[in-house]
Amino acid sequence: MVLQEFENKTSRLVYVRQSSQAQVLEHRESTARQYAFADQAVAFGWPRERVLTIDEDLGKSGRSAEGRSGFQRLTAEVTLNHVGMVLGLEMSRLARSSKDWHAFFEMCAVFGTLIADQDGVYDGNDPNDRLLLGLKGIMSEMELHIMRNRLERGRDHKAQRGELFFSVPVGYVILPTGEVDFDPDEQAREVMGLIFDKFDELGTLYGLFHWLIRNDIKLPIRPQSGAKKGQLDWRRPTICTLANVLAHPIYAGAYSFGRQAADPKRKFSSTKNRQRMPMEQWKVLHKDRLPAYITWERYLQNRGRIEQNRNRFDCRGAPRSGVALLSGLLVCGNCGRRMRTLYHAHGKAQYACNRKELTGVKQRCPGLAARAVDGLVAQQILRALEPAAVELSIQAHADVEQERKRLEKHWQQRRQRARYDVELAERRYQAVDPENRLVATTLEKRWEELLAQEKQLQEEHDRFLQQTPVILSPEERARITALTLDIPALWNAPSTTHVDRKQIVRCLVERVTVNLHSDSEFAGMTIHWAGGYESQHEIVRPVRRYEHLRDLEPLLDRAQELRESGQTIRQIAEHLNAEGFHTPTGRGRIKGPMVIQLLQRRGVIADESENNELLGQNEWWLIDLAGELKTTRHKLQEFAWRGWVHGRQTPVQGCWILWADQDELRRLRKLIEKSRPGKNRHATNLKTQKRKSERG
Repeated sequence: MVLQEFENKTSRLVYVRQSSQAQVLEHRESTARQYAFADQAVAFGWPRERVLTIDEDLGKSGRSAEGRSGFQRLTAEVTLNHVGMVLGLEMSRLARSSKDWHAFFEMCAVFGTLIADQDGVYDGNDPNDRLLLGLKGIMSEMELHIMRNRLERGRDHKAQRGELFFSVPVGYVILPTGEVDFDPDEQAREVMGLIFDKFDELGTLYGLFHWLIRNDIKLPIRPQSGAKKGQLDWRRPTICTLANVLAHPIYAGAYSFGRQAADPKRKFSSTKNRQRMPMEQWKVLHKDRLPAYITWERYLQNRGRIEQNRNRFDCRGAPRSGVALLSGLLVCGNCGRRMRTLYHAHGKAQYACNRKELTGVKQRCPGLAARAVDGLVAQQILRALEPAAVELSIQAHADVEQERKRLEKHWQQRRQRARYDVELAERRYQAVDPENRLVATTLEKRWEELLAQEKQLQEEHDRFLQQTPVILSPEERARITALTLDIPALWNAPSTTHVDRKQIVRCLVERVTVNLHSDSEFAGMTIHWAGGYESQHEIVRPVRRYEHLRDLEPLLDRAQELRESGQTIRQIAEHLNAEGFHTPTGRGRIKGPMVIQLLQRRGVIADESENNELLGQNEWWLIDLAGELKTTRHKLQEFAWRGWVHGRQTPVQGCWILWADQDELRRLRKLIEKSRPGKNRHATNLKTQKRKSERG
């Protein structure tokens, strides 16, 4: 196609378009008729060299102007006032959209360009011609909808019979008769069965993916297009492919259609145009129609596990590597919501209820540290597993040997396939004429490559057998038996990960409900075991303040009683620890400063830091001197410990009293200035105190 432009002259354009590549190849008569319109323009009296044919849109749909470079070029020529007439076989060749069609002939009316088809010539400025052009555009668009509806209804009718197949997923093939059957390759069927069995064992999509990668198991893919169309090709597994395998109902023997629907809002967005629909909104679902790898109940169970593995507040979530044992299983007894897991910077975990964030109501559940409830649940799990230790040992031996046998069978199939490829390459090389070196050299090179691949595969197989023999050795059997018979040791073993412990818990426990109260450290807990049994327990959670303790009054009464009997602070602390009282956090022993705080609450002893009679000349309480020097009390306390300032502690409560006159105040200010981050920390002359004789 050659474009000839003439300055200050108009030309005639012939627009040629076919809707698809198949029409271009098969409906050639229509294309020839459109090209013949150039002769019609010559018949109108225009020179041949001033007739331009635009055929860039062959094989493109007229449903929209987007992506049609020929139509856009036609529009540009009209707006440049280079065109006197536009010719097309039918108006549907120019546009199937009323929006594009009306905009085009309005533009032709502005620039005085005529429009012609096989029925006549139209002027966009003439009212009658505008009416005809508008009707032709509407009919053209309606014709597109009629054809689409006719095709879609035929497609849906065939789908209702369960006979519509555009393609089939991994592990299936479409026979020449149109029926669907298992992949004829035995290894391909074995791999598909292995995928479903390992997902039942591991329970997560990513766990299955990493297991396949770790054992170098590839998926049997038959490409739908390209040079290897229909041929078996072994490819590395991907998360997307595995997700489609577990989500497709064909593996349960069910025929489905309409699992995805087009979303018009996403048509012009960067995201995909189709979205998955719930099962109840599928257009067609016929069970027990196709060969099945798994049962329908197993398929629904896999879907449920994938849904529960999502990281959402209403799902259990997949077991992760955090230390919290009950992530996704702990439920708040006050509101019934799952408690989320929080991890602090020091690695400790905490369970918190997010009802306040989701509903905006007042917080009623204070949350609790993970160690308060995880330890009790772990103890109950180990107690439940003790009677089944022997059965677990036997089952562990069987599971390990079964997995190794399946992996060994997969290796044997890979070696058999590699051996066949080598023999086939050898036969092809032997069959070629030795004189034809161009072909013989290529076949010989291919034979050598396959021999090298077979050798590498054999070496990898030997390493696999050396690391994981098919039959368990006596040492391995003894180690497995010892671990399964001593379940607590297996639970606490360094090789047992947090994910392993969580998977064990989820096999036995459905959920754990905890009832917390902000004014008590005691909480009720209910373990809902698999099978319907429930067990009630009580835990003691760490709290922050003494006001949160349920037994605060008995603790205060006992401390006051011991003080009034003449006991010292240290003796009171020893008695309280021996009688079973504990700190709010529940960790560590009650010490002297804690006893002093308890006695101050009852008014038995006063706060020494408020008694100024204990101060001598030029003496300061620690907090007052920190305010005078405009620094923190921790820094001054560090100075006192290091001996950089004279100080003493009160005999009962241990409050710091520091001595500082005017000279000392000036020295301390300079020392504080030098000890700031980024400053000189080696001001040794400022760390020396005044001598006692100078203190007065």
